[in-house]
Amino acid sequence: MLEYKIFGNDPNKEYVFLIHGIGGSANIFFPQIKSYRSHFNVVAVHLRGHKKSPSVLDVDDFSFKRAARDVVDVLDDIGVNKAHMVGISLGAVVTHQILAIAPHRVETAVLGGVITKITPLPKLLLLIGSMAKNFVPHMWLYTIFAHILMPRRNHRESRNSFIKEAAQMKRNEFLGWYDIAPTVRGTFTEAAGPSAHVPKLYMMGEGDHMFIDHVLEDISGLPHADFIEVKGSGHVVNLDAPHTFNQYSLSFMKSKGAETEAPDQETDRRLRS
Repeated sequence: MLEYKIFGNDPNKEYVFLIHGIGGSANIFFPQIKSYRSHFNVVAVHLRGHKKSPSVLDVDDFSFKRAARDVVDVLDDIGVNKAHMVGISLGAVVTHQILAIAPHRVETAVLGGVITKITPLPKLLLLIGSMAKNFVPHMWLYTIFAHILMPRRNHRESRNSFIKEAAQMKRNEFLGWYDIAPTVRGTFTEAAGPSAHVPKLYMMGEGDHMFIDHVLEDISGLPHADFIEVKGSGHVVNLDAPHTFNQYSLSFMKSKGAETEAPDQETDRRLRS
């Protein structure tokens, strides 16, 4: 069973699950936990290989499907039939996989800094990393990727936060996640049909240069899918622009996918329906 933390246990409130990316933890959601808990019961999970959760080495079939089943097991453990899912970066990839294997367990999905495919540049970087991973410290790889994903000065706080969290991750756990990264595409394509009815909100920072255009292209034909581009933000949109992220995600979840409030000058909202 994954380690998880529950904030609130009001039987009259719905549940929100927070799913971090590789090397992250519940700590990357501190702006959301404070905001969400007034409206929802909040569950922050630690994915396999993070904090006190089981190791990726404890299973023979570690994959995004296995990671998704781990989260569904937490739903069962708490006794929650259905919950809102908020995933960031590879946490959004896991959310897509949950939408693929258990769409009936998802009320709405908020996907921040989402990755829907590994494009040529990331693919090349992963290949170089795969050749070097047995010779260099894993934190070198993580730090290099963090700087490539979040290169700008205004990304520094979120970049440093992720690097600090990842420093607590063991090498074998990091490499377990690293090795399944090339299979990201399948999590998106497999989710499209089964979860067509589930309201989804995609939130990307305008500076998320490696993924934003591909996400827009991929979700253009999806039903019940909204998109928000957040000005002044990079890949880790929930930390770069917490006020904006909380405003739109809360409104979206509370209305179960109905139109959110009009955007302010920080955002450029494009809808796909």
